[in-house]
This record gives sequence, C-alpha cells and structure tokens, in this order.
Amino acid sequence: MTVQSCTIDIVSDIDVMYAAMTARRVSAEMGFSVTHQYLNATATSELSRNILVYAKQGRIEILPLLNAEKNGIKIIAEDSGPGIPDITKAMTEHYSTGGTMGVGLPGVKRAMDEFELISELNKGTRITIIKWLQEVKDDG
Repeated sequence: MTVQSCTIDIVSDIDVMYAAMTARRVSAEMGFSVTHQYLNATATSELSRNILVYAKQGRIEILPLLNAEKNGIKIIAEDSGPGIPDITKAMTEHYSTGGTMGVGLPGVKRAMDEFELISELNKGTRITIIKWLQEVKDDG
C-alpha cells in the first residue's frame, strides 16, 4: 500500500475544507470504513477550524502509519498562536471561549484512539491524534 503523507497550511476557510477532504481521502485509500473516514475528516476539520479561529494560521499534517503490526492515520495540528491558557477547561464538555457549543476538543478525543495536546502560552499548540485501522469493516 502506498499512501502519501501531506502537510496543509491553514490560513483560510478553504484550507479547513481541503484538510478535512484530504483526511477523508487518505483514510479511504488506507481502507478505513466509511464511518471512520468521516470521523477522521470531522476531527481534522475541528482541529483546522481551531487553528484558524484561535491562532489565525498553522498547519495540519496527515501521516499514514503503515507497519506490520497495525495501520492507522496520524493527524497533527500545529500552530504558533496564543496557546491554550487552561487545558483542563478546554477539554471540558460544553466549555467554549469562541461562542460555540464547546464539544470540539472533547469530541475529537472521543472519536480517536489516541489524543495528545501540548500547548504553551504565547508559543502555540500541537495536537496529535491517531485512529487505528480496525480489522473488521463496519460499513462501506
């Protein structure tokens, strides 16, 4: 299987959409179920949107993880923005500083198999998520 990794600069709404579509496409190429393709795309969209709203610019890396033991997709969202002042609050359901419903980061964490958030004030944020490819396809 040859699936290419890619990096997408996030500076506009179009980039957010492109990142989500790319995550879905890479997921499909790797053999993820339709459900997991869209979970990966939705998580990527949420992370990209957060970059745009809170940091104004950053990047998304989409990396296929291909090895003999198990395959998956790693998505890294990184920016040099203001950072997250209170990670515990940011990871609380229904907490929002942007006037949204506040389900973004907790929802991304729930949808993924692995989730890591590193943020430093006035230096930026890096969120790494991984979804492992399941042996049994549940649809599509």
